[in-house]
Order: sequence, then C-alpha cells, then structure tokens
Amino acid sequence: MKASADQIRQRFDGAVEYLSDPERGQTAIPDAALALDLVAEAAAVATPHARHVLDVGCGAGNYTLRLLRRLPGLDATLLDLSDALLERAAERVGAATPGGVATLRGDVREVELGEERFDVVVAGAVLHHLRAEEEWRAVFAKLYAALRPGGSLWVSDLVDHAAPEIRAAMAGRYAAYLVRLGGEELRAVGFAGVEVLHKTSCFATFGALKPPAPPG
Repeated sequence: MKASADQIRQRFDGAVEYLSDPERGQTAIPDAALALDLVAEAAAVATPHARHVLDVGCGAGNYTLRLLRRLPGLDATLLDLSDALLERAAERVGAATPGGVATLRGDVREVELGEERFDVVVAGAVLHHLRAEEEWRAVFAKLYAALRPGGSLWVSDLVDHAAPEIRAAMAGRYAAYLVRLGGEELRAVGFAGVEVLHKTSCFATFGALKPPAPPG
C-alpha cells in the first residue's frame, strides 16, 4: 500500500536539510537535475508572460528556484504537507524573488486552489502519491482550473509499468542506484523504504498549455 499523507509528511519533516542541499537534494531520483532544467526551460518558453507560479509538493522549493532563474520576479505559492519544508522553501524562494511568496499547508486533493489564479503550475515528483484513477482525474482538473488562460502545467515524476517483469527490473535498478548513491542515509529519508515498492527509475516530464482567452 502507498504511504498515507501523514506518513509522507512525517518522512519529509525529517528530510529538510537533505532536500535543501543543492548538491544532494535532487540526486535521489535519477535524472532529476535534468528534469529541473527541462521544466524551467519549457515553462519559460511556453509562458514568458508568467507572473505567478504554483509549486505543488514544493519540498524545499527547488523547482521554483530553478524557474526563477529563467522567469525572475515571479510571485510564488508553495504547497506541501510538511510545515518544516514549507518554512525552508519560503525562506529560499523569498530570497530569490522580489515577488510575493505564499504558503499552503495541505494535501493537493483537499486544498482550495481557486480558478484562474496561476500562470504556471509545477508538480515535481509528487503526483505518484495519488491512488485511484478518480483522484488523478480530480487533481488534474483542479490544477487545470487553477491556471489562467494561456498558462501552463508541468509534471515531472517517476512512472510505473504495467508489465510485472519490467516493474521488478526498474524497481531493482532504482534500489541499487539508491544504495550506491547514499546507502542507509537515503533509506532513512524514506526513498528506498515504502516508495521504492511503487515507483520505478523511469522518469517522465510533460506539460500542458491552457488556451488563451478569446479576444475581446
């Protein structure tokens, strides 16, 4: 079974320093550093007019920080389960932008995001925690509704495989990668505990654009 929201929060409450480290904080997922750059570049190209970003499952703020390199001055709304990570993310992002920084503590399935508030929505390595198909549909509908016309949604995450043989092979590769990378330290953070049973080392990044408002 996947971890509960409380289990996820408790796990990442204890990982603030690790996830805030620019040299180590993204290495627990293969190609995550590349994904950060891809998302930031694509979002900047697709949404050059952006003024406000929503970072879902923001962690220590790494995706927003990378986006600010290409779209400086953004307002940012940071959403996460962990108060400790939200505090660190707000501190780091606030130092990187003259724009406003707001935090939302809660589960993306439950928090109110409103409609047409954000120009860019990013969700990095977080949506794999969703369960049933109904949750996926509801969350994507909520994120899409929260976009302003002409806005863009960017998701980067580990993906699963339907074929059990491929799933087992990818999970084994990921577990071996974590052991080589950090051994028991990474296991203590939680990457190789519960979640390695449900994720593979296949990384996917994609985006969606919301049509602009009709003229007039």
